[in-house]
Amino acid sequence: MKWTPEAEKAIQKVPFFVRKKVRERVEKEVRDNGREIVVPADLEAARRRFIRNMASEVKGYQADICFGPGGCPNRTVQGEQLLEKVDRLLEAADLLSFLKQQVKGDLKLHHEFRVSLAECPNACSQPQIKDIGLIGARRPQLTDDYCKQCGNCTALCPDEAVTMTPSGDRPIIDFSKCLACGQCIENCQTSAIVEQEKGWKVLLGGKLGRHPRLALEMPGIYNEEAVLKIITAVIQFYKENSKNGRRLAEILTPAAFDHLVKTAARFQFDTLA
Repeated sequence: MKWTPEAEKAIQKVPFFVRKKVRERVEKEVRDNGREIVVPADLEAARRRFIRNMASEVKGYQADICFGPGGCPNRTVQGEQLLEKVDRLLEAADLLSFLKQQVKGDLKLHHEFRVSLAECPNACSQPQIKDIGLIGARRPQLTDDYCKQCGNCTALCPDEAVTMTPSGDRPIIDFSKCLACGQCIENCQTSAIVEQEKGWKVLLGGKLGRHPRLALEMPGIYNEEAVLKIITAVIQFYKENSKNGRRLAEILTPAAFDHLVKTAARFQFDTLA
């Protein structure tokens, strides 16, 4: 399918995390009309049809990942399989029926429960503004093994969390700056820096709109099994407390967040036991 330069310019204004879906929708509509070239008017027509039929587009939830099946070039962990499990979990929760019971009038996309996975701390899928955000993490650990003093760890750390001792013979990690991206682990030429744990950071209660809010990060890094249990617990809390389509951010009080943090810690302990 060919796009005119004007159409390509127009689609670049669409947020990148839905751009692929928009492109596919527009191309399908153009192809169904027996044409092979997309022009700006096709994007506008698709936008109008989408707004007019928005209620039929709502499925109750959204689950996305930063780069999708192609993978993140900076990935810390691989998230495609987890995304599939999350999607099945959300579908089984039947959030669409729940929202239809709670919301007066037509459902809109902003009513949907949203989960977003980012495979590295760059967080391109914007987990900080979703009901549940997952960010891949690999926490480093220093060892007593030989350090080659190659400088990879200090040069490649984007957050200047890794430095060398005054004598220059060993790396030092400032964990208050470390975002657990795993670059120092990946590029250490010996075993002076190794992986301590690998998994997902979990964030709760982000949203955009009239009253935006950044999600709150739970302490720790969670394995896949614990993540799925946490999502199940959060959905249960959401269903028990959300009325009239209120988002998780609007009902997640400090006490509720603390309770979910304790629940998550128990899940992690159970999966490791």
